[in-house]
Order: sequence, then structure tokens, then C-alpha cells
Amino acid sequence: MAKVVPVVLSGGTGSRLWPLSREALPKQLLPLVGSESMLQATVARTAGFDAFDAPIVVANTEHRFLVAEQLRGVAAPRSIILEPEGRNTAPAVAAAALLASRDDREAILLVMPADHVIGDIDAFRAAIETGLHAASSGKLVLFGIRPTKPETAYGYIEVGNPVEGAPGVHHVDRFTEKPDLATAHEYLEQGRFVWNSGIFLLPVRAFIEDLEAFEPAVLQAVTQALAEAKTDLDFLRLDSEAFRNSPSISIDYAVLERTTRAAVVPVEFPWSDVGAWSALWEISSKDSSGNVILGDAVTDGARNCYIRGEGQLVTAIGVEDLVIVATPDAVLVTTKAADQRVKHMVDTLRQGGRAVATQAQRVHRPWGFYESVHTGERFQVKRITVDPGAKLSLQKHFHRAEHWVVVNGTALVTRDKEELLVAENESVFLPLGCVHRLENPGRVPLNLIEVQSGPYLGEDDIVRFEDIYARK
Repeated sequence: MAKVVPVVLSGGTGSRLWPLSREALPKQLLPLVGSESMLQATVARTAGFDAFDAPIVVANTEHRFLVAEQLRGVAAPRSIILEPEGRNTAPAVAAAALLASRDDREAILLVMPADHVIGDIDAFRAAIETGLHAASSGKLVLFGIRPTKPETAYGYIEVGNPVEGAPGVHHVDRFTEKPDLATAHEYLEQGRFVWNSGIFLLPVRAFIEDLEAFEPAVLQAVTQALAEAKTDLDFLRLDSEAFRNSPSISIDYAVLERTTRAAVVPVEFPWSDVGAWSALWEISSKDSSGNVILGDAVTDGARNCYIRGEGQLVTAIGVEDLVIVATPDAVLVTTKAADQRVKHMVDTLRQGGRAVATQAQRVHRPWGFYESVHTGERFQVKRITVDPGAKLSLQKHFHRAEHWVVVNGTALVTRDKEELLVAENESVFLPLGCVHRLENPGRVPLNLIEVQSGPYLGEDDIVRFEDIYARK
């Protein structure tokens, strides 16, 4: 039997978990449950087992360096495919399927979103084994979660008759997309319906045939985007123009709800797509009052709340069923019942031109990160952390000068034709227009304070002459 190729979809924005999750740092890259990020936990489910091949990860190009860094030490990916923009799940899975088919036309993909939580890994792997025989015979296998409550935020699958010769696998009778509450109650009582988990076993040959039959424009665009893709360091960049020609459509609508090959494995392992703060409250450890308290937070008489302080103290007195999340630049307060409206709030902030809607205060780069400390008229103060052995691009600015003060570590600074070693408690001035570079030659992180001054301090005021990360 062919090995299973895990395909991890990591292109989402995670706006429902704002302000912790942002477009620049979405939920799958955050450690929301445990010490690993959700991406790392997803990849780890199949790492180190003979039945699974190395994973293919499909990610947004803006997250590429953070994705690569998080994968390091978890599993060496077969490929990291970069989408120039999100076109929903059908084109993303199509790219992975076409890439896998280059080596093995009979390959089987295990498609997993990077932002799901699964509480029993052994049960998860057993479910995959249950579905594998049906997938090997050409079935497109979905995994349906036995519902525990009348949930209106999930799609449902009606479980049909057993698939002959595949114990534990059933035909799909029909799909229902996010029913109303009364219908969800009815489905729960009938016992024939399961939640669509968004996890699939897909034989490459059958999936490509169905995609060609139902959505040929998707297959044509992705085929061209892959044929004209460019290798960039550890990444495979799909061609932008070709990929944008693909319709934006989910794999459910494109194929799974239209094919005659759909099958489902009903499962009962703990699962959550962490689609809202209330979902995160449900799966997290609680105190004796039902509160989830993380970070710097103190309560008095609070009950059944999710309270998270990221960088500032949060206090809550006598409140119930609230979500309170404070980051250094934003505070969210909502009831758990209304937390599905967080996405609408993010849309409102975005329409108002608020950078906080999409940008986090800490901005990750392939060499480390920076975060803004203070901004005033014609000046800005940042904290910069450079990883051991890393270096920024050789660059210059047209509108600002910079002053670097080393807090700890040692900096190797290029300033025009000079090379300077700047030690802890020392500083260096970079006049406007000079060609410069910052490098960490040491074995510990380099931390410094940068003071920018000038009439324009935007991040686009940069000319790169040389960059080891192939950025423009």
C-alpha cells in the first residue's frame, strides 16, 4: 500500500481569535493549547511513523519564514508550497496533489488544516488506518466527528450505509452546511449526522479526475502555477498570475459534495477547529470557578470566563461568561455567546484603516523580530532581536537616520566601508543614506534598541542590496 502524504493547510488568517491572532501572525502559528504552535502539533501527529511520508505544507507567502522556523525540529517537510494569495482550499489541495503525483500517481493525501486541536492522537491514527483501505480503492474519505451538542457553526454529513469491504467506513448520503439551531437539535437526536472535520484522505488520481470533471478552471490554473513555480530557498513559489486565475472555492464545494466517491469515517476523538474564543475556553483547563486564566490576570468572583493577559495585567471582578483578551496594543471584551462576531469587528477595524486589525506589535522576520516601543512626531523607537548567526539585509534608507544601542550580545555592524563590533551598552549612529547591515556573530540572541528619526519612517523606505533570505 502506498505511503500517505500528509498535506497541512496553513494559509488561514484566524481573525476570529483577534487580537491574539492577526493576519500577520494567524492562530495556526500560535501556541494556543500547550507549548507547541498549532502548526507544529498538526505536523507532529504524523511525524516518525512509517505509514506517513514527509509532509507537504501549503502556506501564505507572508508567513514563509515563520512556518519554516516552526517546522525545524518537528519534521523535515517534503515541500513548503507558497500561495501568492488565498484562493480557498480547493486550489491549495490541488497544488499538493499535483506535486505528489509527480513522484507517485497512486499516492494518498491526508489533508489536515493546521489550526485544529485533536485530543487523542492514537484514536486519530486509528481512524486514518480505518479509512485507508477505502481510499486505496478510490474513495474520497472524510472524517466525521460524532456531535456532542447542537452546533450551528459546523457543516454536517449524513452517514449512509457501510462501504462494502471497508469496515468502519460509510457512504455519504448528503451534506448540510451550518444548519439552524432547531435543525442541529434534530440532527443530534437522529444520530445519523456527524460534523465535517475538514480532514480528508484523498487518492491523488481520483481527486484530480473529479477536480477536472467538476472544476476544470481550478485544475488548469493550478497546473500552470505549478509548472511555472520557482524554487526560493526552502520554498516552492507558485506562479502568481496563473494561481490568481483559479476560482476561489473550497474543496467541499468543488469536489466532495459533488462526487460519487465520497465516504465517511465516523469518529469520536476530541476535536475542535478552535473557530472562536468560546471553543478555546471549552478545550482548555479551568479553575474551580470554570475560568481559563492565562498570562498576567487576577480575578475576584469571576465565573466561566476566558481571561488572557499578554503583556499587561487584566483584572476581572464579579463577571460571568466573558472573553477578555489583552495584548500590548488591543483589548477584546465579549460574551462567549457573541464571540462569533469578533470577525465582524476585525472587518470594521480594517475598513477604518486600523493597522491593529491585521498587524501584531511584534513583527517576525527570518532573522528574528522587532516590535515598536514608542512612536512620536519624526521619531520611532523599536526593540530588535537578532537570532544567533543571523543578519539583516545590506540596505539603506532615503528618509531616516538610525541609532542602535546594544542591550545584550554583540553586534557586527556594516556602515558604508566600515565594519564595527558593538558590545553591550555601546551604540552606533547610522546617518541618513548610509549603506548598512546588522549581524549577530554570537551564540546568544542579540537585543538592541533602535531609534529612528526623519520625516518618513515607513517600512517601505528601504533599498536592499544584498539579502541571504532572497527578499526584494
